[in-house]
Amino acid sequence: MSETSRDASPSVVADLIERTILDVGIPPCPYILDRFITEMRQDDPDFNRLATLIGSDVGLSAGLIKTANSPYFGVRQRVRSVNEALAILGLRTASGAVAGLILRDAFPNVPNLERFWDASARIALLSGWLAQYFEIRGLRAEDAYTFGLFRDCGIPVLLGRFPHYGQLLAKANQELERGFTEVEEDELPTNHAMVGCLLAQNWWLPEEICLAIRNHHDAEALVSEGSNLPQLSRRLIAVSQLAEYIVQRQSGLSQTREWEKLGDGCMRVLTLDEVQLEKLYIEAEPIATSSD
Repeated sequence: MSETSRDASPSVVADLIERTILDVGIPPCPYILDRFITEMRQDDPDFNRLATLIGSDVGLSAGLIKTANSPYFGVRQRVRSVNEALAILGLRTASGAVAGLILRDAFPNVPNLERFWDASARIALLSGWLAQYFEIRGLRAEDAYTFGLFRDCGIPVLLGRFPHYGQLLAKANQELERGFTEVEEDELPTNHAMVGCLLAQNWWLPEEICLAIRNHHDAEALVSEGSNLPQLSRRLIAVSQLAEYIVQRQSGLSQTREWEKLGDGCMRVLTLDEVQLEKLYIEAEPIATSSD
């Protein structure tokens, strides 16, 4: 550590760290999402204005309508317009859905991400299903879904910034003893959890989701009584990690060692035992292997 860093105040050090991380190339909050959140936070949000904003993007409109028609919301008649989708979803859920729909388009210069996005989508879908399955108070399916989409959003940022990150990612995925982010920090000035947290904050995601992204590889933060991590953040991490484990078991793809490091803590958070886990594994198969 340099003398400047050693003598600097905590706030100065924090600013230096944040500037370094921002230099990695975190995408700014997209214009449509920024305007959507700004309007949503008005005392009396204008639904027609929000619908017009979303309707200006054909792909975004179609995606939001598709989200509203998903089994989560139990709509009896199919939603056919953005206005209907906003009414069904509510503004908080709609903002998360819009952010998730935009996320894929935020990395046009990072090739070969199809498999990454497919895995994220499967984990997000199963996370939402698990949130409903466990019926944990305060854990909403839509929040679990949004977290599943954004949990690893720091990875494409780092893939676009560091040419060797693909090899480092493979190494971290197979590390059994040390934490995933520790492996990253051996060779980088940051890690994907920190970068993902900053992206989520910049994109106006709820604080509990941002904190869950920041700590989703931290086994101690997940279960320690002294941890300041909110209970909702812990539950989001546990549900998403369980979803990833089930998807990996079912598909045999994108294997990691994270369940071996975090599984016990996740099961404690969800009050799940091995017998229940095996039953859940069978029940979740149609979701984990879904092509949509």
